[in-house]
Amino acid sequence: MKILVTGANGFIGRNLCSLLKEKGYFVRGAVRNNVCDVSEADEYIQVGEINESTDWQKALIEVDTVIHLAARVHVMSDRDVDPLDAFRKVNVLGTECLARMAAKAGAKRFIFISSVKVNGEGSHQPYTEKDKPKPEDAYGISKREAEDSLTSVAAKSGLKTVILRPSLVYGLGVKANFKNLIRIAGAGLPLPFKGIRNQRSFIYIGNLVDAIATVITHPLAVGETFLVSDGEDISTPALIKMIASAMNKKVILFPLPPAVLKVLSTLAGQGEAMVKLTGSLRIDSSKIRNLLGWKPPFTLEEGITETVKK
Repeated sequence: MKILVTGANGFIGRNLCSLLKEKGYFVRGAVRNNVCDVSEADEYIQVGEINESTDWQKALIEVDTVIHLAARVHVMSDRDVDPLDAFRKVNVLGTECLARMAAKAGAKRFIFISSVKVNGEGSHQPYTEKDKPKPEDAYGISKREAEDSLTSVAAKSGLKTVILRPSLVYGLGVKANFKNLIRIAGAGLPLPFKGIRNQRSFIYIGNLVDAIATVITHPLAVGETFLVSDGEDISTPALIKMIASAMNKKVILFPLPPAVLKVLSTLAGQGEAMVKLTGSLRIDSSKIRNLLGWKPPFTLEEGITETVKK
């Protein structure tokens, strides 16, 4: 089987290509621009910017399955740029263009990596696939619209689709907020998070790529949407302790009222990051386990141990 992986040189893409090659698939990676290290896939094709006009024809030759990872996840703050419009060009129109061309080229299955942000930014109860989507930011809205456009293309063309909405992904080489969490957990400084009583879902990169590999061939995955996580929710204080322990570091936690934490973080320009750090966001990933028999190959603790390796 020949598989096209878009965003092949990204954090998830590199790990996915490596796993698929191990499983014996022929892996073609699509990237926007030329890259130097391309060892994870069998071949790479440069497709340029992703939008409604991207020419995927060469990348789709003899492809059986498309795994669409490439997405716009950030928009630089600029008064002249509409964030939602910028996200839509890549995440919605780009996805629709690829799906239409994939169906025309004869691809049988299209796996779209969406986001839990389609469900929302957190709630008192774990999110499920049955919940009404409530995306709150431009990225989440664009991912929801991309899901809708993909469903529309599938209905008209017969393309078999699968949608995965992962929780926050971590693993060796992770960046952004999780990388910052590793940094502060290993700094040895007292941290004011002891009083936080939240719960958050995460997914280790090894578990995510294994879930993706499962839906490539599973007949019951077609037409379905799955929320995916490690299945082990954890509070921020417990996560910090786990990270520190994996690094053989000691961490001292002390309580600070949430309101004070919010004010201090806002003054420091980290208000949004603190909301994510102290809030709850849980998902119920039982659907993919029950319907497909999928089980995460790594525990949360094993994933954290691998993540902090140098």
